[in-house]
Amino acid sequence: MKKKERVAFVAETLERLYPETPVPLDHTDAYTLLIAVLLSAQCTDERVNKITPHLFERARTPQQMVTLSVEEIREIIKPCGLSPFKSKAIHGLSVILIEKYGGEVPQSFEELEALPGVGHKTASVVMSQAFGVPAFPVDTHIHRLAQRWKLTNGKNVEQTEKDLKRLFPRETWNKLHLQIIFFGREYCPARGHKVEDCLICREFV
Repeated sequence: MKKKERVAFVAETLERLYPETPVPLDHTDAYTLLIAVLLSAQCTDERVNKITPHLFERARTPQQMVTLSVEEIREIIKPCGLSPFKSKAIHGLSVILIEKYGGEVPQSFEELEALPGVGHKTASVVMSQAFGVPAFPVDTHIHRLAQRWKLTNGKNVEQTEKDLKRLFPRETWNKLHLQIIFFGREYCPARGHKVEDCLICREFV
């Protein structure tokens, strides 16, 4: 199968399996999504969704968040891991949102990536899922699948993102990155992966 055929097969299979793509992280607006994505670094979405209700009960806006101390935030988010770093970032970015953006989440990659604790992947998720701007957030899971499917030989997520953006139409990016995540969880896990059980990998052997 040539690369062009592989790309078409991947897109068709994912669309058939996952016509609907709800965002896995529970949120109500751009700010709560930003916080949830930041918390999801090196933590499962499932665990984040258990922690955020407790956090958002106390603070679901930047104005409410800054009334909590870094220590209080840290105590709530501790089960997500990296809590010293994440609590400082959440408090710090909330202060900046109030002082610089009137409490609103900015709608550009540059401004988002300038916030504490917000990298390119986090900014991409917020831009795509909160604001509908085409983006292709690539995490280690998507990077792994793209390599398995021979869609990239990128050594890092940055290169993989460039390759996937080149291969798939811009208007499909926002949905496709979620479809790949769902597929990875169901059929193409990091551990215990059986090629014969994977609806995509078995076609590419």
